Amino acid sequence: MAGSELNLSAHRMDPQRSSLLPSETLSRSFERQAEATPDGIAIQSGCEQLTYRELDERSNRLARRLRQADLQSDALVAVCLDRSFDLIISMLATLKAGAAYLPIDPSYPVDRVTMILEDAKPSVILTQELYASKMLTGGEMQPVVCVDRDRDVVAQQDASPLGDVASPDSLAYVIYTSGSTGRPKGVMVTHRNASRLFTSTADWYNFGSSDVWTLFHSSAFDFSVWEIWGCLLTGGRLVCVPYWVARSPADFYRLLVDQQVTVLNQTPAAFYQLIQIEEAGTVGQLSLRYVIFGGEALSFAALRPWFARHGDRRPQLINMYGITETTVHVTYRPVTSADSRVETRSLIGTPIPDLRLYLLDSELRPVAKGEIGEIYVGGAGVARGYLNRPQLTAERFLSDPFADGSQSLMYKSGDLARHTETGDLEYLGRGDTQVKIRGFRIELGEIEATLTDHADVQQAVVVARKGAFGEPKLLAYFVPKPSRSPAPRSLRDFLATRLPEHMVPYAYEELGAFPLTINGKIDRDALPAPRETVRDGRELASTPMEAAVTEIWRQLLGVKDIGVADNFFDLGGDSLLLGAMHSELRNRLRVDVPITVLFEFTTIRALARRLSDTLSIASFDEAKQRAQKQRAAFARRHEQRRKDRP
Repeated sequence: MAGSELNLSAHRMDPQRSSLLPSETLSRSFERQAEATPDGIAIQSGCEQLTYRELDERSNRLARRLRQADLQSDALVAVCLDRSFDLIISMLATLKAGAAYLPIDPSYPVDRVTMILEDAKPSVILTQELYASKMLTGGEMQPVVCVDRDRDVVAQQDASPLGDVASPDSLAYVIYTSGSTGRPKGVMVTHRNASRLFTSTADWYNFGSSDVWTLFHSSAFDFSVWEIWGCLLTGGRLVCVPYWVARSPADFYRLLVDQQVTVLNQTPAAFYQLIQIEEAGTVGQLSLRYVIFGGEALSFAALRPWFARHGDRRPQLINMYGITETTVHVTYRPVTSADSRVETRSLIGTPIPDLRLYLLDSELRPVAKGEIGEIYVGGAGVARGYLNRPQLTAERFLSDPFADGSQSLMYKSGDLARHTETGDLEYLGRGDTQVKIRGFRIELGEIEATLTDHADVQQAVVVARKGAFGEPKLLAYFVPKPSRSPAPRSLRDFLATRLPEHMVPYAYEELGAFPLTINGKIDRDALPAPRETVRDGRELASTPMEAAVTEIWRQLLGVKDIGVADNFFDLGGDSLLLGAMHSELRNRLRVDVPITVLFEFTTIRALARRLSDTLSIASFDEAKQRAQKQRAAFARRHEQRRKDRP
């Protein structure tokens, strides 16, 4: 047991750091920052900027409008907005009004939005006119404020400070994560949970007013909590990244250069694409101080090209393992160039000082060093629990037997790890059927439950396997109902109306029955290799442009046999790979089209025609410009000869 005791003591909270725990709300912390740097730029969106004073005053006005709704303690305000000034103003105003914000991604399908609204029952909904109809589909009709339509009404409110009505133990936000039963669950996080994240990590980062951050991630992904409040509570400038720029690695890289971003927060899959942009020759003068990873396992070896170009001093790369239920980040691990050369394990470091991390067996006993255990997290970051889910809360938020005080809780993560010989933690993945894709935590059971809602599906199993860039790709197996045989495309379209894009499988395999283990459970390891695609035909490329696009798709998707009528997304493509294709078209074919074109023209034939038209127009324009220049030169020579005549 000596080894186990060593593991526990090595990861207890340092009592000398306990004074770092804050005693104020996020909104009050922001107000103090606004008082200190009123003229500093708080948010930037395109060419527009908002100072800390302006952000404070505009959020005060909206907060007064929200208080007219007679919000109760721990009331929820749903926020469904694009990454913009309005999103940040709405979140901050919600906190100032004494409520908690409930972020809903505008890209979510109507069914998922309805499910969240019916479960959370927010007191007010803040959105844009563009998304208002999507937010009015629930059974109960909540007041809706369209911040763009009602801007003049809100502007008439008083901009002076309101006074804090929430306490540090009030709810700050509720973020919904995937649920294994087909029902997403809302994680309740308090102001104290969130505020202490920044004070407890301050000595590592020393963020300040000279830092520039990006709001890159969805507001419904808890990485955005770190981006937004990490910036605004330390006086930095937050650059809102438009959706289409976030989906184009080349455009995002250019934004990092142009805006002189110093703090970059990325999932590994997204950062690998920035590395590929540099390898393709698109290199600018970056100003990064830190690159902070989270959301999924990091491959150190994949960072070798980055270290070869930048070294490991500036920027400093940091791997931070985290869980929504324990407030974004749990551990801290600097990554060096030496790690990328020799380390094959996914190392996540040691816990944040005010957290306790245990590796326990099924009997809640500490495992010895080197043995695999499940990660349990205790300390100041542990959330209140799941909204309206007392039974699930009791199953996952347990009394911490290793902490002082009977009120201490620890969270059962479902993740597996072990202590290395150096005291580092090696992350070993999930102990259940949960996976992470682009940082979003996904319960495969939720997809399975949704798929079995299809009228023609009897049973469904969803698995994940590595894709072309190492990130998981979702594959669906199904047993149809008697005398039914649904087309894979119909299943994909069905799921796309109910689930976010990152939860829709790209391949579907029909089986007569699922293979079973000796215990009668589905044997996922025995599932046959699925079809790679939902195919419409194998007509081969017939033009040089079609052949060039086909070759790009083959390399990106890892699929050899591609027809010109095949759909990019049905071949396993997603929005991240679409960004990579956008870069390849620029680099190889020297053709530059908006990334929205790639979402619209999703077959090789259609895209090749569109690109050919673009090149033809460009060639015509170039020829026209040459002719205009020649005519102008001729006119200048003619005029000069006329003047030179005696």
